Amino acid sequence: MIRALLLTLLLAVSTMGFAPAPAFRTAPSSTELGVSIKIDVGEGEPIESALRRFKREVNKSGHLMELRHRRYFENSQEKKKRKVKEGRMRKRLERMNRRRMANRT
Repeated sequence: MIRALLLTLLLAVSTMGFAPAPAFRTAPSSTELGVSIKIDVGEGEPIESALRRFKREVNKSGHLMELRHRRYFENSQEKKKRKVKEGRMRKRLERMNRRRMANRT
C-alpha cells in the first residue's frame, strides 16, 4: 500500500520529465523552470532508494534554489548583492575546509 502510494507520488512529481512534447514550442515564462529530471527505477529496486536518488538529482540540478530565489521579485541590485554574499560564504567555507584538511595531517 505504502509502496504504491510512494510510487504514485514519485510519478506525479516527475511527470514533467515524462510528458509528451507539445507540437509547438513556446518560450518559458519568467516564473517557469524547464524541469527535466529523470531517474531510471530498476526492477525490484526499493522505492525509498529511487526517491532518495530523485531528491539528490533535484538538489544537484539547482531547481529548488532557483524557485526559492524567484519566490519574490528581486531586482538586479539585490541579485548582485546576493551573489556577492553567496560568493563570500563559499570562499569562507573553502577556507575553513582547507584549514581543517591541513590540521588533519
